[in-house]
Amino acid sequence: MASIDENNVLEILGKRIPPGKGATINFNMAKLYTTNSVDVPIIIERSRKPGPVILITAGIHGDEINGVEVVRQIIVKEINKPAKGTVICIPIINIFGFLNMSRDFPDGRDLNRVFPGTKNGSLASRFAYQFVQKILPVADFCIDFHTGGASRFNAPQIRIKKGEKDALHYAGIFNAPFTVMSKTITKSYRETCYRLGKPVLLFEGGKSKDSNKTIAKQGVEGVMRILDHFEMLRPKFEVPEAIADTVLIEYSTWIRAKYSGLLHIKIPCGKHVEKGEYIATITDPYGKLRHRVKAPNEGYIINVNESPIVYQGDAIFHLSLSQKSYDEEAMNE
Repeated sequence: MASIDENNVLEILGKRIPPGKGATINFNMAKLYTTNSVDVPIIIERSRKPGPVILITAGIHGDEINGVEVVRQIIVKEINKPAKGTVICIPIINIFGFLNMSRDFPDGRDLNRVFPGTKNGSLASRFAYQFVQKILPVADFCIDFHTGGASRFNAPQIRIKKGEKDALHYAGIFNAPFTVMSKTITKSYRETCYRLGKPVLLFEGGKSKDSNKTIAKQGVEGVMRILDHFEMLRPKFEVPEAIADTVLIEYSTWIRAKYSGLLHIKIPCGKHVEKGEYIATITDPYGKLRHRVKAPNEGYIINVNESPIVYQGDAIFHLSLSQKSYDEEAMNE
């Protein structure tokens, strides 16, 4: 199990890392059926000064490239080298899925639905178990990066549980354009962190199999603000200021396609729309159908389906039903 002893020496996966040192440790949990090893690199940077341990992860779903890019930038820009404490970066947790550009593990399971895992279960469950037992215990604060699935593009957002005062506080510090209050998913990594008493922020932005510079920038700058809050950001870095305070979204709804056909999006993701505003068109390939999609209410578009073709009933927009400023919600708490 990961631990820090009385001499501030970090022990993780059988390796001892003293203060002021860095290391890359390979988490080797399983092999391909060709017997080739598959390693999950864990990049650790430690300050000489004691402080919190921040665990930054991405790629729980192997096809979510945007989160991988966020963590990559944090490493290459040396943002992960802390003024105090320890930063642990795992750019790709599901290396199996990343190799195949697949959301799931080779056993067909979604890794983010099997936490905290079991010692003798499926491959995904065993991996989750080893992660929770051998890496997660040392973390004081977790940030996990995700994207929208398939062709669904998420506006940059932090997701937290409603009523979690600490999570609300940290979401305000991260200050993504949106903070969405959402229940935790059973057997997800986020739920496991909550159960273990680990503060966690889940960032969603962009879509799978895509890398978006704007989304990556939002993720990197949010991490910098969190590190600055914990006095872990080195003085060489300027703390990035957000354009505006995060917008809190408590309730939302999906707008679904009334017809099958070709989807033509007319507004950008993240836009504030008015009730009745023209936001998309659905047509058929033969020039007979032209259906105008209008916003059923005022709100922010926080997810857009960028697939060129949809079926009747497909979710095409995620629209907020209520929103308020961060300061307003903080005062209510």
